[in-house]
This record gives sequence, structure tokens and C-alpha cells, in this order.
Amino acid sequence: MAEWDWAATIDPTDAMPLHAQLERSIRVAIASHRLKPGDQLPTVRQLAVALRINANTVAKVYTHLERTGALETRRGVGTFIAVAAAPVAARHQEAREAELRDIATRALADASAHGFSAADLRRALTALSKGASS
Repeated sequence: MAEWDWAATIDPTDAMPLHAQLERSIRVAIASHRLKPGDQLPTVRQLAVALRINANTVAKVYTHLERTGALETRRGVGTFIAVAAAPVAARHQEAREAELRDIATRALADASAHGFSAADLRRALTALSKGASS
């Protein structure tokens, strides 16, 4: 599973649904550049077996990420991290900012539910982003 270490954060004992954990793992791996545009993901079956989760859960996540433009599926070839089609500024910046605020709000709520402060979350995000730029 070393090649898919980005998916190692799936925890069946976590209250967050498995599909949400997997989607978050993929999105974090993309944001931190552990997964880069053009990288091929494992097949639905391979990832389901490796994570010991239902293949339908993986398929659901892949489908949702494809609809949002994060992934692209090439029939008979596989599923890949999508190559950014347009610069962020050209996309609906206001909607993206609102989406980012929602993400930050959920992250802060999740951190708080586990006993962490906003400062703790900020430190963790800073450390992650520094690791991503290495």
C-alpha cells in the first residue's frame, strides 16, 4: 500500500463516513502535491481491497470527484488526476472562495470536536503546506 499512502488515513472507527474520508484523502493528496495532474489512481477494486472497504464506496467517490473536475476517467485506461483546464482566476472565483470558507469551517469544527484550537489547526495547515512545497 506504500504507493497509495495518501489513502492510509481511512479509519473505519471514525464517525465520518468512509466515502467522505476517502474523498478528503484524495483532495488533500492533490492539494499537497502527493498526487499530481496526470497521476493514475488505483482501480476501484484495487483500492477497495487495499483499504478493506466496499468497491461501491470507492466508485461513488471516484464518480463524485470526476463530476467536480478533480478526476478524469479514460475508458479502458483508468482514472487519473485531472489536468487543470483553466487557471483559478478564470473560474468562478467568488464561488471558489465560498467553497473554501465552507471547507475551513468544516475543518475548524472537526478540529474543535477533537479538542484542538484554531491555532492548532493553523499550525497543522502551515506544516502541511510547507511539506507540500518541498
